[in-house]
Amino acid sequence: MSERKALVVRGGWDGHQPVEATNLFIPFLEQNGFEVRIEESNEIYTDEAVMDETDLVLQLVTMSTISREALAGLRRAVEQGGTGMAGWHGGIADSYRNSEWYLQMIGGQFAVHPSKAPDQVHGDMDDNYLRYTVNLTDLGRSHEIMAGIDDFELETEQYWVLHDDLNDVLATTTHPVQPYHPWHRPIVSPAIWTRLWGEGRIFVSTPGHRVEILQDPNVKTIIERGLLWAARAVEL
Repeated sequence: MSERKALVVRGGWDGHQPVEATNLFIPFLEQNGFEVRIEESNEIYTDEAVMDETDLVLQLVTMSTISREALAGLRRAVEQGGTGMAGWHGGIADSYRNSEWYLQMIGGQFAVHPSKAPDQVHGDMDDNYLRYTVNLTDLGRSHEIMAGIDDFELETEQYWVLHDDLNDVLATTTHPVQPYHPWHRPIVSPAIWTRLWGEGRIFVSTPGHRVEILQDPNVKTIIERGLLWAARAVEL
């Protein structure tokens, strides 16, 4: 059986630590039989030969843009070739805002992360750090990615996600109503989901703002399992 291939594509906004964050998971992929290739540009998606042999794309590219040709290559690999795609936080759910086709494929788009109360905001990154709970869904409690994991708390950015019903949501998070917010009832957003797209599988975790969150035992375990779940199945 030949070694499977993983393509790590990283870049975009430096605040999400694309190099340090992806480096956390490269040894895990290698230990699980993947030959890992690292690219700092999404133009690699235009290389049909590379994409055909790629079993898993791990992407951490926050915002940025993608060319029509690169997106076409990525979509072809996932939809027709069965290449898996996985990632976390803004590196997958806030990538390429210029591309509606990308957003449709991923199934969820970051909208906002509500901040602390106005009198607690001081212009620092932790203005947007809230204590919140990641709640497993009924589907999540029976899914291999979440096996043995129960609801857990984090203190980090809590993503409000625009999404659709094609996602298989494994965990959610609820945005409460506060006196200083304009919404009038609690909002439930998907926090972790999978998605079947053509021949490929997609995995998304919204927790993962920075390295310290990725090192949380629950988050790390979920992402590791999500990477393996999304990867193209081995042909026996």
